[in-house]
Amino acid sequence: MNRRHSLLSIAAVALVVLVADQVTKEIINSTLTRGEQIEVAGPLSLTLTYNDGIAFGLASGAGIWVIVLAMVALVALGAFIASAPDRLTTWLSGGLILGGAVGNLVDRVRLGHVTDFVLISGWPAFNVADSAITVGVILLAWTVIRDDGSSGSRKDTESAPDAVEDDGRTA
Repeated sequence: MNRRHSLLSIAAVALVVLVADQVTKEIINSTLTRGEQIEVAGPLSLTLTYNDGIAFGLASGAGIWVIVLAMVALVALGAFIASAPDRLTTWLSGGLILGGAVGNLVDRVRLGHVTDFVLISGWPAFNVADSAITVGVILLAWTVIRDDGSSGSRKDTESAPDAVEDDGRTA
């Protein structure tokens, strides 16, 4: 995959996440009142809550600093993705994180808070953007740990035939 195609793939994933996030938040905002809870199945419920802090309500009331921190994180993510955009796991994780971060950033700038609505027993409420960020971070961590772009990757070793010496032994 060439660099241009990779960057377009990142943008496409981010756009899908952003649209899904904003549409679901709009549906919840127009359907539920703040604090209302609808049981869906087992431990899963829908609710309407607002978060003016960072993840799980930490740093509540930090206002502009949360927006600045989010923008710095987006720049750092962009730099990392630009370093190796052609890896499937890099562009996919990057698109998920980017789309989620932009979705929550849109809320913060437009509304002054993030709309959360998915509630699982024993866990703070979250949204589509939070889910995309979480999956993207896990995928990115797996990519970094696995280091699928190293010179010893399976793709590289399969394409390089072993050298054979005159007596038939491999080098």
